[in-house]
Amino acid sequence: MGLETEIPEADVLLVKDHAPPSSPPPRYAPAHPEFISASVVVPDESSDGPLLTMPNPEVLTKSIRATAQVFEDARSKELLARIELVAPSEANVLIIGDTGTGKELIARHVHALSARRNGPFVAVNCGAFSETLVESELFGHEKGAFTGAFSSKAGWFEAANEGTLFLDEIGDLPLSIQVKLLRVLQEREVVRLGARKPVPINVRLIAATNVRLEEAVKAGHFREDLFYRLRVVHLELLPLRERPGDILPLARHFVNQYRRRLGYGEVAIAPETELKLRQHSWPGNIRELENVIHHGLLIARNAVLRPEDLYLSSLSLRPEAAAAPEDAQDDALKSLERALLMLFEDCHGDLFERIEEVVMRTAYQYCHCNQVQAAKLLGVSRNVIRARLIRIGAISALK
Repeated sequence: MGLETEIPEADVLLVKDHAPPSSPPPRYAPAHPEFISASVVVPDESSDGPLLTMPNPEVLTKSIRATAQVFEDARSKELLARIELVAPSEANVLIIGDTGTGKELIARHVHALSARRNGPFVAVNCGAFSETLVESELFGHEKGAFTGAFSSKAGWFEAANEGTLFLDEIGDLPLSIQVKLLRVLQEREVVRLGARKPVPINVRLIAATNVRLEEAVKAGHFREDLFYRLRVVHLELLPLRERPGDILPLARHFVNQYRRRLGYGEVAIAPETELKLRQHSWPGNIRELENVIHHGLLIARNAVLRPEDLYLSSLSLRPEAAAAPEDAQDDALKSLERALLMLFEDCHGDLFERIEEVVMRTAYQYCHCNQVQAAKLLGVSRNVIRARLIRIGAISALK
């Protein structure tokens, strides 16, 4: 297993498997911050399936990414069998799943089961970069390519050469970058920003999204040709509530993980607590379950996790709210229409800007200042809501 070093939480992680001493040195040494570790596959003693964990889960405690994945539920076992069939190939993979379901863990497992396992695994969150930076980050740039480009810099495609590149939130890529990504996949070469000479690459691409790209294609937000190029292999990761057999194995894993981290002895989960865990809808998926267990252990007494120790999110009520009668939704829309008519009478020239500001700010606050969830709620990309929040001063441009 590779050497693990702690790093601060980042939206881009470069992960390399530890190669044997006889292996030749890599042809490219990236200048970006990185940590070195193997993809982790830990046998689950309570089941026949593996337990996948992130290399350094302790540094991801503030992240929305899932840090563990199990395959105990029947539907998860079907997914695992499919992964084992397609991983050895060189085909591009598209992973679809809600935020917090463990898409990056699945991508890492595909990489670990492939012939590229001794090459780099590079994970990039496409929603973490502004539209002006994403091209330079993905494809690199030459010295002087733009203001502030004081030296040449390789992009993430070159960093992943001979390995796997994982592009999360692929649906957030601007259309102009989608065109260039399609060309890279077709030609197997990249052209750095400000350069003319292409750089050959040998990279397997795994992409992930929490939105239905078919709908984005129909809406004109995602290129159809790129969609089919990415979707050679399609893996759908179900929400945690739709694979209930995974809930308790994950809960036990997080109990063991956090009680060791907290310096506790053995901690039991009461039968009533198990029932409560199984009945919750888990809108935040695996990440929410981890946070609930962590909080529960902090306040649990007598080495037993009881139902009252679980602080379950009120967001679990959303599915019920979505199923509310249509007349209630109609009433809300009529109230909104009346409010708009009153604003129209005031004749403010910047009315649209002001309404958009209220919508963005309210959605952001409703989602507890989570940009990804706010973007999903409004049906826009994270880049759109982030740019608007920066403009209205709701967040810093450095956030």
